[in-house]
Amino acid sequence: MFSKETYVARREQLRKDVGHGLIIIQGNNEAPCNYTDNTYWFRQDSTFLYFFGIQREGLIGVLDCDSGQDILFGNDIDIDDIVWTGPLPSVKELGESVGVAHSGDIKALQQLCLKTVGEHRRIHYLPPYRSDNQRQISKLLGLKFNAVTRYASLDLIQACVKQRSIKSNEEIAEIEKAIATAYNMHVGAMKMAMPGRYEYELAGYMEGQARMGNGPVSFPVIMTIHGETLHNHSHNNRLETGRMLVMDAGCETSMNYCSDITRSVPVGGHFDERQRAIYGIVLAAQLATIRISRPGITYQEVQTEISKILAVGYKDLGILKGNVDDIVAAGAHSLMMPHGLGHMMGLDVHDMENYGQIYVGYDDETRPSEQFGLDSLRCGRKLEEGFVVTDEPGCYFIPALIDQWHAKGLHTDFINYDELDRWKDFGGIRIEDDILITQEGCRVLGKPIPKTIKEIEETMAS
Repeated sequence: MFSKETYVARREQLRKDVGHGLIIIQGNNEAPCNYTDNTYWFRQDSTFLYFFGIQREGLIGVLDCDSGQDILFGNDIDIDDIVWTGPLPSVKELGESVGVAHSGDIKALQQLCLKTVGEHRRIHYLPPYRSDNQRQISKLLGLKFNAVTRYASLDLIQACVKQRSIKSNEEIAEIEKAIATAYNMHVGAMKMAMPGRYEYELAGYMEGQARMGNGPVSFPVIMTIHGETLHNHSHNNRLETGRMLVMDAGCETSMNYCSDITRSVPVGGHFDERQRAIYGIVLAAQLATIRISRPGITYQEVQTEISKILAVGYKDLGILKGNVDDIVAAGAHSLMMPHGLGHMMGLDVHDMENYGQIYVGYDDETRPSEQFGLDSLRCGRKLEEGFVVTDEPGCYFIPALIDQWHAKGLHTDFINYDELDRWKDFGGIRIEDDILITQEGCRVLGKPIPKTIKEIEETMAS
């Protein structure tokens, strides 16, 4: 937990930015796995963590913009709970630890909501992503269940995005802790990536390293020799020489700040000629992102620029043909990279996207593209100092997609389908780091994880 003063200052800024009414910030509840008392690992809501910092289920924070009062609501545990959990701080004590002087139980929250509605004051809440929290808002405010998301407060969404997008020094330090653990996860898995092992062995190692860093993985590990499937969570394949292994994994710190790193390595530790060629193209694009990214440029523009680097590489291999600017303008290169360059990252691995990705990654000035591939860019907006974004270009030879485009005769002026067919057995490559936008450019966060061909081969040889 950060200092009490950090949370007080964050809440004061939120009240100022929203301006009026009552703000409700829901924490999460425990979720049953296969019966009531056997729950999934508890993950607190990130917005609640940002403004209250308390790792306890069943809590709701309220900020009164008009009176300046903060209140923490929740039910204290009783003796039946204490038998199983041991003694825990009261809701009042929890609130006081983060500078909240007032507290109450859930019944008191219901009464406050009824009073506020009766006063015709605005009640602000974020769109719930869990059904139990959606039901709670429905009950508190007398809304139909299906109407809850429709009446979520855009003023509150925009105020949260404004504040959380700019990472403080203490937040950056937490993210770098998560990357330090990710270093151990990836380097150890690289050394294990030898013929005869199974993907699940490496995925399990990564999850263990995340736990040894005092946090879980930040998303389900992607560990696959079938990297042409972008989010492949199957881990049952046996590693074979000649295959590229895509390892996309990160972790959370004890305060839930995230890392998100991808490395692609040759099974056995040595790149063959084809692997070197494709890896070199993707790495050139990934490094160009680091060179280009700075305050004032949109990430949409960055993706367009690095797409030209990818297109030049594919053209040199005979996969693409024609003028590079025309190739990128038409989107023909996106057949090999049908996803966006990156997304915001912080307390969530896809930071704040529960508010609605359009509000996080775009603004009135920058709108999503409709072009295939570029339309999947999660963060396209103008970069600002303090943003943390992922830089993750890739190359994927997806047989079903190649066949579909070929059958439809798409971009035949730019795509050499005869040559492309020879690559359909390759799989995929993705390279990803987490970057901080600085005053004059950007920097890669955390301890450098082996990324060049030389570094990877030396690491795997050791």
